[in-house]
Amino acid sequence: MLSRRGPVKLARKTTQEAVAGALREAISQGDLPHGTRLTQDYLAAQFGVSRIPIREALWQLESEGLIEITPHRGAVVSALTLQELQEIYEIRIALEALAVSLAVPRAGEADLKKLDALISEMDDQTDPALWLDRNRDFHNALHAPAGRPRLSDLVDILRRNSERYLRVLVRLMGRTSVAQEEHRRIVEAYRRRDVDAAVAALRTHLSNTLAGVSELLRDPVARPDSPITTAGHREEGTHV
Repeated sequence: MLSRRGPVKLARKTTQEAVAGALREAISQGDLPHGTRLTQDYLAAQFGVSRIPIREALWQLESEGLIEITPHRGAVVSALTLQELQEIYEIRIALEALAVSLAVPRAGEADLKKLDALISEMDDQTDPALWLDRNRDFHNALHAPAGRPRLSDLVDILRRNSERYLRVLVRLMGRTSVAQEEHRRIVEAYRRRDVDAAVAALRTHLSNTLAGVSELLRDPVARPDSPITTAGHREEGTHV
C-alpha cells in the first residue's frame, strides 16, 4: 500500500512535483518504510500518470536523500545511519539558527500569535502523528518572518529526511512535554526580540531531539523495526 489514508490525490502542481510531494509525505509518515522498493510501473498505475514524471520524481527524492537509486535494484527508500542523522542535525542547527537570527527582528504580533496558537494546539494533541504535523508547522512559522524562502526550503528538506525518525521517538518515548517547554523558551525569546537567546534555545531544542533519537536507536540490531541502520547496511524490503 502506498498510503493508509486512502487513494492518492495529486495537488495542483506539476505532475512531477505532485508525485514527489505525495511520496515524500508517505516516507515521512512511515507509510513507505526504509527498504521499500519503488517500482515505476506500479507507481505510474497508482498515480494514473506516465512513467516520465514518476522517474523525475524519484530523481528528486534521491537528491533529497530519501531514496537510493541503483542500476540493478532500482529505487529503494533509504535508511540513515546514526552518523548521517547526526550530520543532518548539524546542518539543520546551522541553517535554522541563521533563519531564527533573521526572523526574530522581523517577527510581528501576528507571527507571535500564530506561534502561541500552534503551541496550544500541540498541548491539546494526543495523536503523535498529528502532534508532529503541528510541530512541522511550528518550525515553519519560526522561520517565516525571515522572508528567506530558499533557506526555509533547505531546512524543510532536512527536516522531512529526519522526521520519520522523530515519529519513532514520539511514538515510543514521548518527549512532547519536554519539547513543548523548549518551544516556549524559543517563543519567549522572540517576544523579547532577543536574537541570541532565541538561537541558543533553538540549538538546545534540536540538540536534545538528536540526543533522544540517537539514544533510542543506537542499537539497530536489537530493534529490527528501526529506520536507522548500521553504517553501510541496507535491508531488503517490500515492493511498491
